[in-house]
Amino acid sequence: MRDVSTLASWYSDWAGLKVAVLGIGVTGFSVADTLLELGAEVVVVSATGTGERVDLLGVIGGRLVVEPDASVLPTDLVDFAPDLVVVSPGYRPDHVILQWAIESGIPIWGDIELAWRVRDKVEPAAEWILVTGTNGKTTTTQLAAHLLAASGRRAAAVGNIGIPVLDAVRRPEGFDVLVVELSSFQLHWMPRSGPGAVHPLASVCLNVADDHLDWHGSREAYAAAKGTVYENTRVACVYNLADATTMHLVEEAEVEEGCRAVGFGLGAPGPSDLGVVDGLVIDRAFHDDRHHFAVELATLEELRSVGLGSPHMAANVVAAAALVRAAGLTADEVHEGLASFQVDHHRTESVAFASEILWVDDSKATNPHAANASLASFPSVVWLVGGLLKGVDVGPLVEAHAGRLRGAVVLGVDRADVLAAFARHAPDVPLFEVDEAETGRVMPEAVRLAAAVARAGDVVLLAPAAASMDQFRDYADRGESFAAAVREHVGGARDDHGPTGLGGETPA
Repeated sequence: MRDVSTLASWYSDWAGLKVAVLGIGVTGFSVADTLLELGAEVVVVSATGTGERVDLLGVIGGRLVVEPDASVLPTDLVDFAPDLVVVSPGYRPDHVILQWAIESGIPIWGDIELAWRVRDKVEPAAEWILVTGTNGKTTTTQLAAHLLAASGRRAAAVGNIGIPVLDAVRRPEGFDVLVVELSSFQLHWMPRSGPGAVHPLASVCLNVADDHLDWHGSREAYAAAKGTVYENTRVACVYNLADATTMHLVEEAEVEEGCRAVGFGLGAPGPSDLGVVDGLVIDRAFHDDRHHFAVELATLEELRSVGLGSPHMAANVVAAAALVRAAGLTADEVHEGLASFQVDHHRTESVAFASEILWVDDSKATNPHAANASLASFPSVVWLVGGLLKGVDVGPLVEAHAGRLRGAVVLGVDRADVLAAFARHAPDVPLFEVDEAETGRVMPEAVRLAAAVARAGDVVLLAPAAASMDQFRDYADRGESFAAAVREHVGGARDDHGPTGLGGETPA
């Protein structure tokens, strides 16, 4: 077995290295493609033997091992005798292949570690800014990348956001900064020291709430994975002033000399923080004489005009501003960049306004923490909730928002758990259950039930607090299905003169 610890550059000797890549999704394929370009011998393990990426794998020189039973170690993989295993984010640590690799002394890397090791293909290598959190990480990543690009930097939002980091580091034109969104799965596989450990310019953990506990095994393990984002940070560890866990994670992190802890929040900031005072987003961290003065970055009214005025969106803005200020952007550059930002689809997105009822798609609210922020933005809600709960209890969420609920429409494979939570914590809220096995009928039925209970002034809110893969391809597919069902229900009619939506957006 070859020693892979010395492979710390694109220009290291990768030729002939035997690598097993687990998964042939977007991430797994980017890993295989990169390694084959480097001259390694690659076997990809997949649950399926068909698909476009499977076909392309053979074209670029890789070999496929189909794993029809995830509980059985593939004989072909054992015979291959890999020097290294690179794991896609979805593989649980207790997977039979990973347990075999550990017992056999085979090193296990994630795609982020591989990307960091080969980031110097195009020189100078880009700076990295890392973003994680239970909720808000995609918007914050997009915001930071947009602000950097609007200021003239060559920047890209990559990682868990959909564009693999390995694709970005291999782009011939190169980048000045990569803003890397990291899931807890990716963070789990990231080393905290050694040649594969990331040394970011700045990093943030936006918040920590129960999520993916079935994957990590405990909330402590989940929080520890999130804390990896701060390790080896060079300029600024950005943390949430309203979330003590993020502060503790910064305190426990081993960072480079001179790195600062910078808080963000929606209250008045201290001398090393960013926050909000009298409707102004201000910076008291990245300028001279921060003990006596503050620099204005934007107004809340300006944020509302671009759909960023709700509390959780505004908090994402403050966090992103801290990251890019750490990277050297001026206050004017932040201000100008925010004016041209557009909120992504399926994030508290207004779908229609008809009969004085606002229909809102927040399909991206895939956990209770995200759904909590969405629910808190509206006074009277018909809530579409449910899906794949991932081992998380929605009881506290139901209890917290029972008073604002006109009714709830429960869908998804874990409906029984959601219904039980309402029985315990909100027995007086009218409940409607979508018992449809056919995916194409789920949202039309949910919308029909919601419309029956909604009244003028209500918001019908898709904020499922659960993952979507039980009935839909992903959260985007779920949101698009909801939007299509809503438009079919209202007959394509819209009231463009209705009230503004969340954060001041006009319903669209």
